[in-house]
Amino acid sequence: MPFAQLFKRTKPPLIGLDISSTAVKLLELSRSGSRYRVESYAVEPLPPNSVVEKNITDVDAVGEAVRRAVKRSGTRIQHAAVAIAGSSTITKIIPMPAGLSEDDLESQIDLEADQYVPYPLEEVNMDFEVIGPSENNPDTVDVLLAACRSENVDLRSAAVETGGLTTQVMDVESFASENAFAILADQLPDQGAGKTIAVIDVGASMTTLNVIHNLKSIYTRDTVFGGKQLTEEIMRRYGLSYEEAGMAKRQGGLPESYQTDVLEPFKQAMTQQASRSLQFFYSSSPHSTVDHIVLAGGSASIPGMDEMIQEKLGVETTIANPFASMSLSARIKPQTLSNDAPALLVACGLALRSFD
Repeated sequence: MPFAQLFKRTKPPLIGLDISSTAVKLLELSRSGSRYRVESYAVEPLPPNSVVEKNITDVDAVGEAVRRAVKRSGTRIQHAAVAIAGSSTITKIIPMPAGLSEDDLESQIDLEADQYVPYPLEEVNMDFEVIGPSENNPDTVDVLLAACRSENVDLRSAAVETGGLTTQVMDVESFASENAFAILADQLPDQGAGKTIAVIDVGASMTTLNVIHNLKSIYTRDTVFGGKQLTEEIMRRYGLSYEEAGMAKRQGGLPESYQTDVLEPFKQAMTQQASRSLQFFYSSSPHSTVDHIVLAGGSASIPGMDEMIQEKLGVETTIANPFASMSLSARIKPQTLSNDAPALLVACGLALRSFD
């Protein structure tokens, strides 16, 4: 049962590589003092069904998209930080005796892991990170254990290698979002301190709610809903191929009826999904409200989406832009990056692993 190095300290510079259901998103950051700079990035579409609900089904197709993204971005970096979906991962906070060395801690977790992981341990990759002293017991420390089936890690690593890169870090999407959230915090009330913030990331086929309280993730949940539903409705309504519908959705050129007959119902469905996800959170936690909503993912860029959610849910809503206070290299087109920014939250959190 190998340890997957989910939290490994990294030495070589890394690019963040987010493999979603419809695209490979690559991002390279550099840092000077406390200021980050976007050095290169690319969003490369994937063939339909090469990733289904965040699971890779065609390693070669994903690998080719990685290769194209590397070429298009112009990055020279060979090492990548990649993430697996939260729905494929089991995370638990477990108490362990304080004062154990890293090796002793690893042996102890090995012995106890079968209590927490519902799969045969030989089929699992695991890693752990000591969070700090347990609140109620000075003799123990809280340890975050993350485990996922080895095949999920292996498929992602194989796709990355097919694309000509090496996987240096395997992270979890919700942790990557939380990592990027530290940069978004400047755009939030009180920099997010003491606040409960809902990050709603609407991808192509999955919507992830990540609730962050006092800058720490306290709840995450995936729902099958995403921008693909809008693309499929455009295909059906206007007789287009999937690729044409995706292009029309981003670039316009659809009949006037599109706004009222197709886009408006999708915006309402997305608002309902956001509301429903938050209700699940409220019912399983002591919280009954959130202070702020941050919208991420491709669908966050739909004009008026943030206003509709703010109005219907009664919570101030903003669109994620992790690059708002970063400088850009000369090869980056500011407007293009600004359009893609809400969909690059996970890629940004992964790219930040370069500076651990």
